[in-house]
Amino acid sequence: MYEKPHWPLTLYFDGDCPLCAHEIKVLSGRASPDRLRFIDIADPTFDPQPLGFTRAHMGSLLHARFADGTWVTGLDATLWSWRAAGLGAWAAPLSWRWARPLFNVGYRLFCRWRPHLAWLPHPDGAARCRGDSCTLPGTDRTSRKRPPSDSL
Repeated sequence: MYEKPHWPLTLYFDGDCPLCAHEIKVLSGRASPDRLRFIDIADPTFDPQPLGFTRAHMGSLLHARFADGTWVTGLDATLWSWRAAGLGAWAAPLSWRWARPLFNVGYRLFCRWRPHLAWLPHPDGAARCRGDSCTLPGTDRTSRKRPPSDSL
């Protein structure tokens, strides 16, 4: 695989996904910015066109890019982001050649079902809210007023 990584690794993640946001919270607590950086593709200001991708493509699987411009996606993006955060031992099974086909099937299933997991609690409830309104998954996407922060 990639023998000598050129840090930092920039990880493009979906901050609206509860499971993804939880993983980013874990990684950001462990990684230094000189090894791992984060870009939320759910942010309305994110523009994938300069990268040569569409928003749909970026959201279809995890993307990461090393400082030298090398892209890794899917399981490899997960493996390298965990390595960048010093958690390589936890991600080591993702590099086992005999287990990769099983993990690839599991990852593809996760990617397919990920949009349906929006009902899970988000580690940062505010991440689903933009400005003074929140959109609720599975509805007609109408906005609800955000509750005052002092009432929580």
